[in-house]
Amino acid sequence: MSGGLATATASAPQMTWGGRPEPAPATLEVIDPAIGEPFAIAPECSPDQLEYAVDAAGKAFGGWRHSDRAERRDALQRIATVLEANREELAELLTREQGKPLSKSRAEINSGLTWTRAYAEMELEPEVVRDGANGYAEIRRVPLGVVAAITAWNYPLLLALWKIAPAIRAGNAVIVKPSPLTPIATLRLGELLAPELPAGLVSVISGGDELGRRLVAHPRVSKISFTGSVATGRAIMQSAGARLARLTLELGGNDAGIVLPGTDPDDIADDLFWAAFSNCGQVCAGLKRLYVHEGIAQAVGDALAQVGSRVVVGPGQDPRSEIGPLQNASQLERVRLLLDDALRRGGEAFFKGSAPTGLGYFHPVTLVRGVAEGVALVDQEQFGPVLPLLTYATVDEAVQRANATEYALGGSVWGSDLEAATAVANRLEAGSVWVRQHPGMGPDLPFGGLKQSGLGVESSRLGLAAYTDVQVLYVRRGPT
Repeated sequence: MSGGLATATASAPQMTWGGRPEPAPATLEVIDPAIGEPFAIAPECSPDQLEYAVDAAGKAFGGWRHSDRAERRDALQRIATVLEANREELAELLTREQGKPLSKSRAEINSGLTWTRAYAEMELEPEVVRDGANGYAEIRRVPLGVVAAITAWNYPLLLALWKIAPAIRAGNAVIVKPSPLTPIATLRLGELLAPELPAGLVSVISGGDELGRRLVAHPRVSKISFTGSVATGRAIMQSAGARLARLTLELGGNDAGIVLPGTDPDDIADDLFWAAFSNCGQVCAGLKRLYVHEGIAQAVGDALAQVGSRVVVGPGQDPRSEIGPLQNASQLERVRLLLDDALRRGGEAFFKGSAPTGLGYFHPVTLVRGVAEGVALVDQEQFGPVLPLLTYATVDEAVQRANATEYALGGSVWGSDLEAATAVANRLEAGSVWVRQHPGMGPDLPFGGLKQSGLGVESSRLGLAAYTDVQVLYVRRGPT
């Protein structure tokens, strides 16, 4: 969308590269999902401007690649200081564009702080593999160059920081392209960081899908870190393959949870509910399918409904709200279609909470039973506040059904006996498996998917290493 806007909209922050803000010749409307109307205009990067941004990043990399650990640690600490000093402003922007409650926006920024500080302290030292009379050899991690960091609209700032921090810690320069649906807070972060970092080290550009295609295909982009859909991830992989660009792809998930027989529903209901409905169900590694033993299915459903009846769905700027709207109209329509299809095919919405009506992309928290595999709500990633509860007779059956999907991002097992639950978790096919929680993440834990859910990992020393190439230094000793 380009062109004129209603007078109620405000200008967005500008793009940044080369250490300074840059205007754009065209603009995009940015919608506030709580009202379904534009609240700001964002710059749309032109092809020429993309070249300027890549040039600036390349120049920054030329110097930064030779920086030492202390310089990189100091840069990350300055990023953390900027986040702390501007937390409230960034949180308010994030709530306006993404829709999540303000308390959750603050929590997202706090998580970004945690990851940034953790990367500041991570070691990336050479590994000595030989040191003898005949020679010395070490394995080094060397930076890649210019990194393209493309983020999704569900956690715009956290995902940006997940990519910025390891990229520059490893000695790279990074160009961030946020989703065109949620560019505002990330653009503002770019403005705030520009005077604190070497010119061009972190650039932020904004635009639509065509900009993303140009960025990932650019011959001077050495690494692409993408969070988004499986379809887009496949397209990026094809584009990157032509020049062997390095990739990290965090793609979709259809995470299953298994509630074991004999589990006390009241003991897990709160955690189970928020595993599915945090961020209005818009969590890549959120709970999307719940398998419950047939002997306790009614009790588990009742316990989840009780939690749902107490939850307030409303605008993110209302301090009473615990769940906000879906982020965009297309996603709201998708969730409605999946639910309608499930009901037509014999499903029952046995709980439907309250939600605002009229303007905004709100959808009530909904629990569905009477469905199974073969129904789109079960087979596909709904990415919204609707959870199907499926019953099973044996644990072997539950594991088989949970694994029978092309997605394999995360999975969880819920039970009173932790040893038994852990044994079942070990049988799940997923990049992360959790017991009595979903998800569970930290900067010390690698996060990524198996099967069609991604390639490579984010976070931890393994995620940091993904922003490097391996180089061997071998020094021959002794007589020649």
